[in-house]
Amino acid sequence: MNCLLETFKVIGLLVYYSLESLVFFIVPRRKKNVSGEIVLITGAGSGIGRLLSLKFASLGATVVLWDINEEGLKETSRLVRENGAERVHCYICDCSKRQDIYRVADQVKKEVGDVSILVNNAGTVIGKRFLDSPDSLVEKTMEVNAMAHFWTYKAFLPAMVASNHGHLVSIASTAGLSGVSLLSDYSSSKFAAVGFAESVDLEMRSLGKTGVKTTIVCPYLINTGMFDGCRSKWPRLFPILDPEYVAEKIVTAVRRDQEILVLPRILYFLLTLKIILPVKASILLMDYFGFFHLMHNFKGRAKKD
Repeated sequence: MNCLLETFKVIGLLVYYSLESLVFFIVPRRKKNVSGEIVLITGAGSGIGRLLSLKFASLGATVVLWDINEEGLKETSRLVRENGAERVHCYICDCSKRQDIYRVADQVKKEVGDVSILVNNAGTVIGKRFLDSPDSLVEKTMEVNAMAHFWTYKAFLPAMVASNHGHLVSIASTAGLSGVSLLSDYSSSKFAAVGFAESVDLEMRSLGKTGVKTTIVCPYLINTGMFDGCRSKWPRLFPILDPEYVAEKIVTAVRRDQEILVLPRILYFLLTLKIILPVKASILLMDYFGFFHLMHNFKGRAKKD
């Protein structure tokens, strides 16, 4: 009898949650206030990290900027302050090194306070065939794109759990939901980031820490320079995304406690097809939409001398 009642309960909740999702799709959730929150953003020296820093600061948050690039970090700080924000803190941190993350995290906790919104944004990519990818660079990709998330969570999650208040934001990629040719290192690291974020989210729910939220961001290619040279076969369906647009969508998703954000929206449909269709059929579609050749003209961000 208990099994039957539990089954009816689950069916009822499935219907309710589905209808709730449909309602919020039409009438968006109210945005929460992030004024006064301490927001730490890795990879804040350029690209999406810089834009997120500007946007969170403009909403009244205290922003903590991490990057290995001191020059980029100073520029982001200058731009944030020029926009009227005063609560800006910069730290040089190599997110490929666990001990560096722990050291700088302790410094942040002493000098700024407990981080309440953690944005793991720092990323790197090789962009070569797997057999042509140097071992050291493969390790670096995994360390920055995936393992750094483990160490930042270890550093800042305990305070969120203690107060039952916080938000964990993982800037992943659609390559973390579907493999992409010439992105074996990057795709693997992003799959790891997505799986890690989902797992910790489930842990928080099982502990009853409903105040600790998770947002996983999976965008298509963004025009930040990281994927320079890449071309979309169907730019109307799969445009190279504007960084300003993506940053605004991320901040909105965080303020609405949205669990996952995939950009552009058509990718929700294609990812569903990937699960439903036979493997050969999904590969055929990937070839048709140009994902096999997406990286063939990859140049990446220009390296400074």
